[in-house]
Amino acid sequence: MKIITNHSLINRNKKIGQFSTIISILVLGAGLYTSFQNEFQNLTFIALIVGFLLSQVGIYYITRWGRSPRPDEQINLALKGLDDKYSIYHYQTPASHLLVGPSGLIAITPAHQGGTITFDEKSGRWKQKGGNLYMKIFAQESLGRPDVEIKSTQEKLIKYLKNHFENLEIPEPQSILFFMSEKATVQANNAPIPTLQQEKLKDCIRRKAKENPVQPVVFEKIREGLPQVD
Repeated sequence: MKIITNHSLINRNKKIGQFSTIISILVLGAGLYTSFQNEFQNLTFIALIVGFLLSQVGIYYITRWGRSPRPDEQINLALKGLDDKYSIYHYQTPASHLLVGPSGLIAITPAHQGGTITFDEKSGRWKQKGGNLYMKIFAQESLGRPDVEIKSTQEKLIKYLKNHFENLEIPEPQSILFFMSEKATVQANNAPIPTLQQEKLKDCIRRKAKENPVQPVVFEKIREGLPQVD
């Protein structure tokens, strides 16, 4: 499998996370100091809000780009063993992680949440049971709405592909929701989008290639037209 990664973007976002975290600590520290000064009570309130917001920015960026293994590294590990007919593009297209090969075009959406993951057919939403309550509140560990992110990515990716491959009939992109955490237990076989843990991702890709293979001439032209710089 060929791996094409936008390292410049990763390094930039890693620095944003580091700087945001450092600045948030300084701002919160200033807020703590002014809390003991009666004449600066208003500044204390402002500093706490700004410091908290910056800390959330730092957590967001560090979680996705500052910690190893990063999402791209975990996806690479999960797909290790796929042959050279496949290429994975990290942060090169509207889909952060786009796999191209005999199974078609697959946008892999990583999720770092733990706990038991299920899909509620009545509400049409993924549910998370368990996990660390503190991390959910303060470290962005709640599951949220992955369906909204996946739909948005799908729409942007289709538009991107139409603009780049006007004379080529592109197979409709597919999506996979990929839970990276070892603390995640996925029980969502009823989900409309494949929802998988690390050990099942590669088998899902290979199964798609067998059930509905894409002609080599098609995915080769797509690979040629996508960014080739690692």
